[in-house]
Amino acid sequence: MTAALELPPRRMTVAEFLSWDPEDGTGALWQLRDGEPEMMAPATDAHGSVQSELSFLPTAHLRASGSRCRVVANPGVVPRVRSDRNMLIPDIGITCAPPSTERALPEPVVLIEILSPSNEAETRANVWAYTTIPSVAEIAMVGSTEVSAEVLRRRPDGSWPERPEAVGPGGELRFESIGFAAPLLAAYATTPLASAAAAG
Repeated sequence: MTAALELPPRRMTVAEFLSWDPEDGTGALWQLRDGEPEMMAPATDAHGSVQSELSFLPTAHLRASGSRCRVVANPGVVPRVRSDRNMLIPDIGITCAPPSTERALPEPVVLIEILSPSNEAETRANVWAYTTIPSVAEIAMVGSTEVSAEVLRRRPDGSWPERPEAVGPGGELRFESIGFAAPLLAAYATTPLASAAAAG
């Protein structure tokens, strides 16, 4: 019998969140949004497959180029706004900082979210929080139910565009901050969407 989940009796700071153990026995990921802990639902097959490919492709590129940058799955990141009340968990983070023992990813330069219909609104809210992190240069939102991506790229003056760059099935996913480019379709190589897009 699974024990009932015991949430903290009050809102939490990031420090409290990092020392909190939900003891729910599920192994689920949690993030802290505006002081409230949120359990993240398990990924669908397609979501997890796209996440794996989008971890592998930049990793292969970085190793081949001899870069010191690295890819981290499900990292904790702390936005600059209300930094004491938010620790969010994107699907993938890329940093060029040395490895650390900290719980938060140091100086992320690229953050990637896989969009799922069940939590798209929350994910998009996270994306705008990510724009407040000074080190972040690019943010991608990649579809899990269709071959599509939206990329936000910080301008040289530090500002962000009003609208993201849209990438379709025949397009290329680029992260200029790490010199990465690959066909977007490669992110879907292990999903039924790849063959469906090729047939279409």
